[in-house]
Amino acid sequence: MDFLLLISVSLILKRNAKIIRLMLGALLGSISILALFIQLSSLTLFLIKVIISIIMVLTSFGFKNIKYTLNNLIYLYLLSIILGGFLYYINDELSYKNEGLIFFHNGFSINIILVLILSPIIIFIYVKKSRKLKEEYSKHYEVEITFLNNKTSYLTGFLDTGNDLYDPYQKRPILVINKSILNGYNPRCILVPCYTVNNESMMRCFRIKKIVVNGKKIDKEVLIGISDNNFNLEGAQLLLHKNILKGEKK
Repeated sequence: MDFLLLISVSLILKRNAKIIRLMLGALLGSISILALFIQLSSLTLFLIKVIISIIMVLTSFGFKNIKYTLNNLIYLYLLSIILGGFLYYINDELSYKNEGLIFFHNGFSINIILVLILSPIIIFIYVKKSRKLKEEYSKHYEVEITFLNNKTSYLTGFLDTGNDLYDPYQKRPILVINKSILNGYNPRCILVPCYTVNNESMMRCFRIKKIVVNGKKIDKEVLIGISDNNFNLEGAQLLLHKNILKGEKK
């Protein structure tokens, strides 16, 4: 189980730790079993487990700095809670009585073999979902837009790597906003040709006074294109241009 947790930490945080180090860390983690044979107070037992956990992550991933080690330790405990909660759920839902590692429920038992099979599956699902969420939300940004009428809107922007729109007149990058966000604001617009999968259409675009992305003011001039079909990309109301944060010019 310790090895399963350590390899999961390595995958989530992309530590690229060697298998031999993870195995050694798991082996050292098993020292905590000895505490079962010693009369210890709850506080002492807790402190011993914390120390052993620190030894595990140091052995498995080494020491680079405090933050690096603390993140390794936090994820080790987080995954332990998830796995422990899953096992508790099995015990609570499928059994009325348990003896050691065997749960009984109306004559049906879930033994350690089944636990060993299910535990990696749960960890695998968690790791996969964590990576997907991390990748998705790394493209979300806090955006502050000040319109020409001095009204300011605070939006969630999504960095759309497929958005390569520029206006053909001054080569300004175009960001796309949901029409509903304008809330009655009717700016002076220009029509900009844009290409879709099926055909070419015209998009209404307008100028703004200022835009700030994640606290950083964007100095280059941009246009805001109006999307008549409201989109919702995990709460995002604005599609950022793929080069908006790079300062690239076409």
